[in-house]
Amino acid sequence: MCRIAGWKAFFRLPVAVATSRALAIHLPQRNQILLAVSTILLLGTVPPLHGRQHKRKVAPENYGLVFSTEIASPESEVLKAVEAIVNNGSIQGSKEFNRDKYIENASAATSSPWFPEWKEAGKVYYKVRPGVLAPLNFRDSKDEGTLAVRYVVQSKDASKTILRIDAVFVEDFHRTVHPSDGSVENAEGQEIENQIDAVETEKKQSEEREKQRQERLAGQELERKRLADESSVLAAAQTSAQTLDQHLEFLRHQAERVVKAPGGQLKSAPFHTATNVKSLEAGAEVVIVIVTPYWFGVETTDGQHGWINHGQLEPLP
Repeated sequence: MCRIAGWKAFFRLPVAVATSRALAIHLPQRNQILLAVSTILLLGTVPPLHGRQHKRKVAPENYGLVFSTEIASPESEVLKAVEAIVNNGSIQGSKEFNRDKYIENASAATSSPWFPEWKEAGKVYYKVRPGVLAPLNFRDSKDEGTLAVRYVVQSKDASKTILRIDAVFVEDFHRTVHPSDGSVENAEGQEIENQIDAVETEKKQSEEREKQRQERLAGQELERKRLADESSVLAAAQTSAQTLDQHLEFLRHQAERVVKAPGGQLKSAPFHTATNVKSLEAGAEVVIVIVTPYWFGVETTDGQHGWINHGQLEPLP
């Protein structure tokens, strides 16, 4: 927009000069002098042909200062954040036109001729954007050129990292190097720290999700164990009941007898001469209460007690 305004003003110059010359022919000398002064003032209002004038004023000592900060994160995390910002396609902290938010269409580079060779420890990254029109926040930038940003990552210790950023704008025609006032460096540094914070937040959220998953799995495992224990107890109880039933059945076979055919007499005492209490039919069941060498003290199904000889009884079928 500024270039277009400049060229329109440029094409209006001949008209203004020609008009002043035509008027000068017919004016007195005093008026000619006033007309000449007016023409000079008119020419002074014409904007420059290239770039734009920036309204922001920055002290000369602030230009060209390298951004440097210590980040409380290990080098590996800072490197990942820097790589993400270097490859995000934009350069923060400057713009070409007032409607812009930042410089677009930037790309990562492995090197840049606009910075001296880095010979110290650390890893170096570059991001460049050619064809920039007089970017904001670079001293006296009034032409088209290349905007370059350098990032240096240096490990301080296991948990701290030093980040250095510097930026320059280099004109295509004059190859003049214009230093930054620090806006680009600070904005890009903030983007990197935001990236680190976002990764750290995601890491914490991931750890929290994993913790919740582990707690959920632990709860499920406890529930599974509880059900298994209950099943085991139930199975043991069932086995115990079956064993008890078997034992009772065994005891029943041991304690119960049936009267042999053709039947027998229930005696009042364990003697053949004892009084008969009741006649027992063949197949009648009795429960042995007392055991002697030759006689059993028994109880009949109707609750009567008496004695019967061993030979008159046989085990249950």
